[in-house]
Amino acid sequence: MPPKLIPAMADTADIVRHAVKIPGLKVVALAPNLKGFQRALEAGAHKVTFPVSASREHSLSNVRMTPEQMVEEVRKCAEYAHPGVEIEGAVSTAFGCTMQGAVPEDDVVRIAASLAEFCDGVALADTVGYANPAQVKRVFSRVKKAIGSKLEGAHFHNTRGLGLANALAAYEEGVRAFDSSLGGLGGCPFAPGASGNVITEDLVFMFEAMGVSTGIDLDKLMVARKMMVEVLPQEQTYGHFALAGVPKGFRATA
Repeated sequence: MPPKLIPAMADTADIVRHAVKIPGLKVVALAPNLKGFQRALEAGAHKVTFPVSASREHSLSNVRMTPEQMVEEVRKCAEYAHPGVEIEGAVSTAFGCTMQGAVPEDDVVRIAASLAEFCDGVALADTVGYANPAQVKRVFSRVKKAIGSKLEGAHFHNTRGLGLANALAAYEEGVRAFDSSLGGLGGCPFAPGASGNVITEDLVFMFEAMGVSTGIDLDKLMVARKMMVEVLPQEQTYGHFALAGVPKGFRATA
């Protein structure tokens, strides 16, 4: 992202260049346009996700392009040489928008189908935390019928406390890739009222408690959280698992 717009992301390339040195880690970067894509490639990202808002108002505010123009921008990036690097099209504000309000499901399906033509995978994002489980199941089902296995990811915000319920609903529709954030940090500067993503610790615990192996060590995850809290004391963190701890007799599958 342009540092002049989001100063906190000024060192993104440095972070990516360091992260790719970690064995076994798949590094994913977010890019809004071709220039951002080129920066991600130069830094060595393994995968680049492009946010394509289904809300016209949010799209204009977030990337200064209409949804249709953004789809074409992603197409341009897909045509740019990117050997070995995956491209994901993420349909953001797929379940509602703080600026526009309701977002037609037909628009979500149409944009997802367009992205599936040239992206390696497609994700659906509840950018502002408006989704509910019934809606999640319905929209993911519709998109899956339209693009099949190209539908891979889910991105939920926990703004109204339904992040985990929505993640479970998406899982039941076949999704196996989820965005989350340690301690619930984050948000969207161009979407008023959007809090952080689903909390990584809570998400991992939910799936492990269900017997679904995430491949993530909960003990090490909590060590990482402690490190984060120590270096970012000014940031408010969230998480039920971090407060309550491991239930007696709990055995993770990972």
